[in-house]
Amino acid sequence: MTAPTETLTGTWTADAVHSDVSFKVRHMAVGKARGSFTLASATLVVPETGLADATVTAEIDATSVDTKQADRDAHVRSADFLDVENHPVLTFTSTGVKDLDGDEFTLLGDLTIRGTTRPVELASEFLGATTDAYGAERLGFSAKTSISRKEFGVSFNAAFGAGNAVVADKVEIDLELEFTKSA
Repeated sequence: MTAPTETLTGTWTADAVHSDVSFKVRHMAVGKARGSFTLASATLVVPETGLADATVTAEIDATSVDTKQADRDAHVRSADFLDVENHPVLTFTSTGVKDLDGDEFTLLGDLTIRGTTRPVELASEFLGATTDAYGAERLGFSAKTSISRKEFGVSFNAAFGAGNAVVADKVEIDLELEFTKSA
């Protein structure tokens, strides 16, 4: 499925309508709360040397958090969690690509949440390249990672029962991204 390098070369802009930024975290020790964010922007630059040397930058609108529960969303936006009043955007800047094997690779980068930047590794897959019905060139990628929210200064918690945490530290992040070639 890997597209020829010349097909990928160029600057690509994320199609926010056809992209998804979602997360899940253990809740009350027995389930997982799920949510999503709106992708504000993302740019992928693929040089003539191909995906191994590609760079990506992305901004996620932290104020857009949606867990399908308004009270919880307001709490996640508060200073207890994302503090969107002071940090309205989550950012990612790639620092490299490793383990490129066919369509799968690890994207290395710096993730910033609440003003704290930490390195992350995203297990990623190139899903393909195509020209859509309107003549636009498109690329698709999937990526996932897990982070410790406490490492980003998101340390709010409350205990219940036998000392169980209301919200776990580990947050799983899933990305489905479509890009269109910039003019």
